[in-house]
Amino acid sequence: MTLTKIDAPVAARLPRLFDDFLTRDLFDWGFKNNSFTNTTIPAVNIVENNEGFTVEMAAPGMNKQDFSIELNNELLTISSQKETQNELKEDDRYTRREFSYQSFQRTFNLPKSVVDESKIKAKYEDGVLRVLIPKKEEAKALPPRTITIQ
Repeated sequence: MTLTKIDAPVAARLPRLFDDFLTRDLFDWGFKNNSFTNTTIPAVNIVENNEGFTVEMAAPGMNKQDFSIELNNELLTISSQKETQNELKEDDRYTRREFSYQSFQRTFNLPKSVVDESKIKAKYEDGVLRVLIPKKEEAKALPPRTITIQ
């Protein structure tokens, strides 16, 4: 029997390589922001403070008319559809005509016990859609208070 020395760094990398390959989702090859139609799903930031939540969605090049925001029970759905076509004049001929169709849908769960659904507002400005979701008064954190010892 012959003993063979194995370079530890290479040997240490092999199990991780196979673990990563075997545990990775079959359809997730590092394209977390792509939908099934190969269009990009906008990235989202969710900011919480004592007053409420702000959902920030990066969607440059769109108009506010391209968005649809719907609240159904405790589900907030933000979706968009945008189609772009270049118009051609009568005497124009083309060998290739490209157009673009983009759509996405993101859904968020809003617990009724925390969120004041009647005061939700949305604003699209500078390529960012912001949805302001205020908290109910009873869900807001109370400021710290000092308790005196008697």
